[in-house]
Amino acid sequence: MHTETRPVRNKPRSDLRLALVFIFPATVGLLTFYFWPLLRGLWLSMTSWDLLSPAEFIGLDNFTRMFADPVFWNAVRVTIYYVILNIGFQTVLALLIAVLMQRLTQSTLLRSLVLTPFLVSNVVAALVFLWILDFQLGIGNRILTAIGFDPVAFFNSETWVIPTIAAVNIWRHMGYTALLIFAGLQTIPQNLYEAARVDGAGEVRSFFSITMPLLRPILGLVLIITVIGSFQVFDTVSVTTAGGPVDASRVLQYYIYDMAFGQFDFGYASALSVALLVILMVVTFLQYRVTRAGQSDLN
Repeated sequence: MHTETRPVRNKPRSDLRLALVFIFPATVGLLTFYFWPLLRGLWLSMTSWDLLSPAEFIGLDNFTRMFADPVFWNAVRVTIYYVILNIGFQTVLALLIAVLMQRLTQSTLLRSLVLTPFLVSNVVAALVFLWILDFQLGIGNRILTAIGFDPVAFFNSETWVIPTIAAVNIWRHMGYTALLIFAGLQTIPQNLYEAARVDGAGEVRSFFSITMPLLRPILGLVLIITVIGSFQVFDTVSVTTAGGPVDASRVLQYYIYDMAFGQFDFGYASALSVALLVILMVVTFLQYRVTRAGQSDLN
């Protein structure tokens, strides 16, 4: 009597255990360097702590002090002014570079050259521009004098200091932002441009009718990333002006640093950090909703 044997099916192997092994180090780092400092900062924002004595709980006194602090509001105004200049010019220039790279050339060498300023650290870039734009010895003012203009105290003028700091960071980050936008341009099907040319649309019409609408989600995410980074500007200010002249460049991040490590008022510095966190959350939420970064017009 012949008995039919059924093939034994192997039970699908679960990769859950392997996945947990791989994400465990990142999870530990996230909890250790992000969530715990966040909770610790929230607690310290409601204390009076000078690092040498135990923290004393004072409730919301630090936040009450913050709302009545004119230096804090000046730091907010200065930071917003910097963000508007930095993001406005950086985004427009980066978009222009990205479109030119897509329409004219996609050379890997050119992309590498565009990214070169981003490879320079913020401190080095700040120091180089500090020397170039020095009022007395800088080559920048030497050139201005040679062509008939008066020298400009770029880092020592209340009028010029924030535009100058913004220009330094625009130069450094513009190439990186352009490559992010360029990556978004690569997702737009070329047949749409071909169809537009058949219908008689020029480059400008194609840009505003095809490129901008389909690039909107990527551009929205790029704006969110760059705005968050701009609100956290610190090293360029610290190296070049230390918040001067007369608090004209005392951005919020530098004010937090000065209160913590200059005045040893860690409780108030933590309250300022919480305020910066709330500002970034509100700005990010508004940007996400306005740009509709989570939705795509490309189907």
